Amino acid sequence: MLTPAQIRGLKLAKDGDLFPTDAKKWTHLNATVTYAKTDRFKERPQKVKFLTTSTLEELKEYGFLQSLNPVSATQETAHGITMAGKIWLLKNI
Repeated sequence: MLTPAQIRGLKLAKDGDLFPTDAKKWTHLNATVTYAKTDRFKERPQKVKFLTTSTLEELKEYGFLQSLNPVSATQETAHGITMAGKIWLLKNI
């Protein structure tokens, strides 16, 4: 059973590849603060979603995430969701 943080991280990886940022966080490449689609005045920004390195490592142990470049160091390369991760999301969410 996955924790809520791991499930959020898996959903984030499903939306696109994860790249390292500062302070041991992972998010999409060039992620920026966005605004709610329903907010016509664009006054309420939505936070950039991120994943911590520890959660990323746990998901890699389960086989739900994989490094996109297995030759380089783990902390420097992008990570993507595996087919096992996609299937787990389809069955459980």
